Amino acid sequence: MTSAETGKLALGAVCILVAASVPFFSDGYWLSIATTAMMYIALSTSWALFSGPTHLIALSTGAFFGIGGYLVGSGMSDYDQGFWTMALIAPLVATVLALLIGLATLRLKGVYFVIFTLGLSEMIRNLVSWVQNNFLGSRGLYVLTDFTEAHIYWMLLAVAALVFFSGWWINRSRLGFALRIIGNDEEVARHVGINTAWSKVILFMTTGFFAALVGAIVAPRYSYIEPNVVFSPQLSFLVVIMALLGGVHRLWGPLLGVIPFTLIWEAITISFPASTTLFLGLTFLLIVYLIPNGFVGAFETVTGRIRK
Repeated sequence: MTSAETGKLALGAVCILVAASVPFFSDGYWLSIATTAMMYIALSTSWALFSGPTHLIALSTGAFFGIGGYLVGSGMSDYDQGFWTMALIAPLVATVLALLIGLATLRLKGVYFVIFTLGLSEMIRNLVSWVQNNFLGSRGLYVLTDFTEAHIYWMLLAVAALVFFSGWWINRSRLGFALRIIGNDEEVARHVGINTAWSKVILFMTTGFFAALVGAIVAPRYSYIEPNVVFSPQLSFLVVIMALLGGVHRLWGPLLGVIPFTLIWEAITISFPASTTLFLGLTFLLIVYLIPNGFVGAFETVTGRIRK
C-alpha cells in the first residue's frame, strides 16, 4: 500500500468519525435530514460501483431496497423473527435475486437494459402487492423496534463506510482492473480474456446486497410498511440523479451529489409536492446537457484548464 493510499484511508477514517458525531449535535428535523442523506449516500455510492465502470443505468435500486424493507417487515410481523435475523437474511435473498437477474439480462445494452430494470422493479412491486392482498390479507406490516433516529443513522453510516471500503478494495483488485477495461471498450476486454458477463454480474450482486441491507435498516423508520411504500420507483430515479450529479467516475463522487440534492429535494417536496416528478425530469435533463460527468468531472475539467 502506497503512502497516498494510506493517507486516503486515514482521511476516510477521520470523515467517518466526524459523520458519527452528527447525532450529538443535531436532533429532530436536522437529524432526520442527515439520516435520509446517509441512506442515499450508501445507495448512490453502491449504485455507482456497478454503473460507473459498466456505463449501464440500472433502475433496480428500488426493487432491492424494497426487498430488504419488506422481508424485515414480513419476518417481524408474520413470523415473529427478530430484526437482526431478517436484516441478515434480506440482503442475501436480494443478492441471489441479483445473480439470477444479472445472468439473464446483463448481456443487454443501452436503453434496453434501462427499460428492463425499470420494468423489473415495477413487476416485483406489483407481484408483492398481489401476494399481500390475495394471500396474506390486505394489510401492511409493522416494524416495531427500540431504535431511535440516531441508531438508524449510525447503522447507515456503517453501511456507507462498508460500501466505500468495498469500492476501494474492488478498484485495487483484478476485478477493478477488468472493469476499467470493460468500461473503456468491452470488445477489447473480451479479446484479452476477461469474462465480461461475470464481472458485471458480480458488481450487480454487490449493488443488490447493499441496497437490500439499506432497505432493511431503514424499515424501522417507517414503523408500518406497505409494498407501495418500500418498492418506490421514485427512489431508483433519485439514486441515479444524485450519483450522476456528483459524478460516478470517482468513488466519492456521489457524495457531492447527495448532500446538496437531499436539501433541495426536501425543500421541493415541502413547498411544491405536486411538482416533484417535473423537478426530477428537469434535473436529469440539466445534468445530461450541462454537467454529464457531474460535479467531479466539471471540477477536474476546470482545474485541468487552469494548469494548462
